[in-house]
Amino acid sequence: MISYLLNTGCPPALIFIIGALFIPLLRGKLKSAFMLMLPVLAFVVLMKTPEGNHWHVALLDYDLILGRVDPLSKVFGYIFSLISFIAVLFALKVEDDVQHVAGFAYAGGALGVTFAGDLFTLYIFWEIMAVASTFMILARKTESSQAAAFRYILVHIFGGLCLLAGIILYIQNTGSAEFSFIGLDGPASWLIFIGIAVNAAIPPLHPWLQDAYPEATVTGAVFLSAFTTKSAVYVMARTFPGTELLIWLGALMTAVPIFYAVLENDIRRVLAYSLINQVGFMMCGIGIGTELAINGTVSHAFCHILYKALLFMSAGAVLHVTGKIRCTDLGGLYKTMPLTCLFCMIGAASISAFPLFSGFVSKSMIISAAGHEKLIVVWLMLQFASAGVFHHAGIKVPFFTFFGHDSGIRAKEPPLNMIIAMGIAAFLCLFIGIYPKPLYAILPYPVDYLPYTAAHVVGQLQLLMFGALAFCLLILSGNYPAEMRAINLDTDWFYRKGGKLVYNFMDKWLNRVNAFCDKLFAQEMTATLGAFSRQGPAKLTLFIMTPIWFVMGKKGDKEKIYAAFETASIPIGISAAAATLFIVGLIVMR
Repeated sequence: MISYLLNTGCPPALIFIIGALFIPLLRGKLKSAFMLMLPVLAFVVLMKTPEGNHWHVALLDYDLILGRVDPLSKVFGYIFSLISFIAVLFALKVEDDVQHVAGFAYAGGALGVTFAGDLFTLYIFWEIMAVASTFMILARKTESSQAAAFRYILVHIFGGLCLLAGIILYIQNTGSAEFSFIGLDGPASWLIFIGIAVNAAIPPLHPWLQDAYPEATVTGAVFLSAFTTKSAVYVMARTFPGTELLIWLGALMTAVPIFYAVLENDIRRVLAYSLINQVGFMMCGIGIGTELAINGTVSHAFCHILYKALLFMSAGAVLHVTGKIRCTDLGGLYKTMPLTCLFCMIGAASISAFPLFSGFVSKSMIISAAGHEKLIVVWLMLQFASAGVFHHAGIKVPFFTFFGHDSGIRAKEPPLNMIIAMGIAAFLCLFIGIYPKPLYAILPYPVDYLPYTAAHVVGQLQLLMFGALAFCLLILSGNYPAEMRAINLDTDWFYRKGGKLVYNFMDKWLNRVNAFCDKLFAQEMTATLGAFSRQGPAKLTLFIMTPIWFVMGKKGDKEKIYAAFETASIPIGISAAAATLFIVGLIVMR
């Protein structure tokens, strides 16, 4: 089978999705080997697939393309396959087939989006991602995770409907379903843009991310950190490069989450906010749209998937062995979890863009692109965000988790498979940071960029050292925001409260109107009309004729006459006329 796939070719997405169906049928080491084999097989198939359109499927009048392979899609295909292998290795000891199947379907959906050559194929895999990722949250089986999953899928259904509506309008307007550059130029493109922006967690559409990701399972959060937002980055880079609006939205994304992350007590929520911050750099690069900016965006997405997964794995390892994930509950773990602490610090250095770590060789490309385009305000915002991410993700996460106050917890290292998975990700973060040439070689455009110049290194170190100094002064002076067991309000407050108000309005007022109308029209009016249709004509005739017959008849016969008319049948023409008037009345009322 493996040789057949390598020779004939098969969409990497289907390798994951179809392979997921066999996972519940396997047991023990065979299952582990099978799960590790799938991402390796997809990676090899991708390497052997030449550029061009592959794997066509005819549907109605459209040609669905499951494999549009070019430099842009190949980079994302490589990193999605690689991170799938690392995430599966991290989750290898999990005895939950639902998680495994959902994880592979989720990764397959992301690969399907990456290699889609038409908008219909894009939408199909887009929705597969939404459904599969929901199960990664539900798998934790707590009340809070179920509520978060419900909100998560509602948000993504909204985004998917916007995307679908935009696709239909776009095809109607252009006659083409090709998945390529679209640009913001009408209602169709705006709907597509909003649908992608939901998955990219662009403010104010972002709260689903920090609401849902911390509620996922230990291993589920690793998958979630890799696919949804980065597949949205890919789609945005494909459809809206050079869109000026993205420059400012991206710059806003880099700055706003910093303030929330500093206040947050839950480690995984801190990482969720820092994820939004990092995607902001990518959106900004897409908006700038130059070759340097796009290369910076793609390379930063590649590096970010690795170091963000490493941070989520280290936080997940702590949660796995201690059952705790809040800053106020942790501290002092470096004594008994030195390897996890080391891996976390490598991830923290990478996300902070320290020289010799992966974030430095990618993030600096985006910042340099902003400088080359003389976007001074944006450049300053990105520099501020770089210092901010070091403050909360680079220092806060490892400090409060492994150092800080001693919580008294003496937990051991996580299982070996988790250690190896974190070790692989940490090695790649260091390797790319020290020797970025292999990464630069697979980027969409030729790279003429040197990250390790004196200006870049000294400038970045100065920025990071001032950030560290600020953190130390705030901690020593006692002015650092206290870690509190509290819920921080975000923009989801508006639709959560607004949704509740709308529901109460519907329940209390519109349902009352509905009940009143039901009683008046469906019950009382129908009963009255039914009674009238049975007795009305006779009663009416009796009402008109009785006075005449009372005058004409004898007094003794009046009671007999009245009783006779009450029981008398009436001519069929009167009933027909009454029925006709009733039908006419209904038509007029309608």
